[in-house]
Amino acid sequence: MEFFTGDWLNAIVRLAHVIFGIGWIGASFYFMWLDANMAKPVQPKTGVEGELWMVHSGGFYRVEKIHVSPAEMPPHLHWFKWEAAFTGITGFMMLCLVFYADASVYLIDPAKADLTPVQATFIGIVTLLAGWAAYEGLWRSQFGQKGGWPPLAATFLLIAGIAVFLSQIFSGRGAFLHVGGLMGIIMSASVWTVIVPGQQQLIQATREGRKGDPAYAAAAKQRSVHNNYMTLPVVFIMLSGHYPSTYGHPQNWLVLILAALVAMAVNHFLNMHNKGEMKAWPLLLAAAIFVPLYWLTTQGTGSASLKPGEAPVAFAEVRAVIAGRCNSCHAAKPTDDTFKQPPNGLVLETPQKIRANAQKINARVVLTQTMPPANKTEMTDEERALIRAWIAQGSRLD
Repeated sequence: MEFFTGDWLNAIVRLAHVIFGIGWIGASFYFMWLDANMAKPVQPKTGVEGELWMVHSGGFYRVEKIHVSPAEMPPHLHWFKWEAAFTGITGFMMLCLVFYADASVYLIDPAKADLTPVQATFIGIVTLLAGWAAYEGLWRSQFGQKGGWPPLAATFLLIAGIAVFLSQIFSGRGAFLHVGGLMGIIMSASVWTVIVPGQQQLIQATREGRKGDPAYAAAAKQRSVHNNYMTLPVVFIMLSGHYPSTYGHPQNWLVLILAALVAMAVNHFLNMHNKGEMKAWPLLLAAAIFVPLYWLTTQGTGSASLKPGEAPVAFAEVRAVIAGRCNSCHAAKPTDDTFKQPPNGLVLETPQKIRANAQKINARVVLTQTMPPANKTEMTDEERALIRAWIAQGSRLD
């Protein structure tokens, strides 16, 4: 099997994105936990707000949160900023490599909107920038600075509205990844536009022997909390590409919104648990939201029943459809102009391979209709119905 230059570039950027993302997300969860578990020192110490003892990797660690005098200012501080920067940069590179470079396959859905690759790419980038600008404007306004639930609700509605909009013009997977990309940009940009400047003014004030502006600290803490609550929805979006029943659902925007609410409720439980508040209501809320989400994504997934007197579907008809609509990609030597290797190594050239992968075909071709990508080979509804009936009848090879 050949490995092409584009595959290597994709693999390297994807790996870098995962590595930087793990570092950044891990730091976010760690510091949320750390702040929640700081306690007053048993023996009061001058300038020490709180401390925490830990044991890990064969040693004891004591972490202190302190007031630093100018004389105590260390020569080196780790800011946890480059992880955020490179997570955002590599994430955008992934959007370019996958969705913009092959927009006709992964981003455009002709059944939703008649777009050229250039138009689709333009809409995607403008939506990301406009969404970020709207978020920044909201939280820098007097309305946002008052805090509380109203601006949080407005932020959620902003992102949900963008999800609905994109789901109407892009492929399901393209819409999902752009919503995730928007949240990723918001998170990464917040580090550099709010959190880092807040830290810089704190360091400068400390060096000058004065107290830092509490407004900067409050804004930095606020954005850190926002980033923490966006983390799990973004992780869900990253994983959703493996589950076509999410992004391929006719109401995929609703699936995304409900899944994000479940993820944030679970995150809230974890944050409360870190503070020692063992309350079950966030998990109960997550379960209550998950019930309609589960119902929504499992409707119509059962096998179609064979009607009395209905003639069985001949495998020759099914094989002809797969040969005409699927084998340009899913062959040992694809003829498609985008895929030089069969996607996911799936080859559908023999009756045995087709039958062995009947449920995969059912999920992608019949239920979610995410294959062929962007319906590139123009599979008809009648052909999908034929495949569905063949699978329902037991995937017979006669």
